[in-house]
Amino acid sequence: MSKHSTDADVAFIKALAEILNTNELTEISVKRDYAEDDSLDVRVVKQANVVTMTQAAPMMAAPAAVAAAPAHAPAVVAGSDDPAQHPGALTSPMVGTAYLAAEPGAKPFVAIGDKVTEGQTVLIIEAMKTMNHIPANRAGTVKRILFEDGSPVEFGAPLMIIE
Repeated sequence: MSKHSTDADVAFIKALAEILNTNELTEISVKRDYAEDDSLDVRVVKQANVVTMTQAAPMMAAPAAVAAAPAHAPAVVAGSDDPAQHPGALTSPMVGTAYLAAEPGAKPFVAIGDKVTEGQTVLIIEAMKTMNHIPANRAGTVKRILFEDGSPVEFGAPLMIIE
């Protein structure tokens, strides 16, 4: 990460996001060198489709500059309430790839209708080759799973509804 925290870096990241949209790209990764020990690594990713497993309807998400501030406006299925505003929403504590099971082919941690206890592992988010166990934020029943297994998630994105 750069020792420089300038408006020029912010403008550079915004320009990358614009290039992403203009050219219909899904990801841009750039390293900007300032000096021998000073550089800025930027990765801008556009998440194209998210599937709600309870309805299997595609949703559109806004592009997110991963190295910059994340977008805090998750997509909403037409005709439904914003899942991020639901009091039982479990939101992503980080950017990464979300998984419902510990490994491919393994039994999922939870399924819709399962009862969970507060602190119980309900999914894993892989970030920087580290598997992070994500606990239930409350006891209750899993009502909705808002991501597709193996899909990228953003910081603050709603992942599950537990009531």
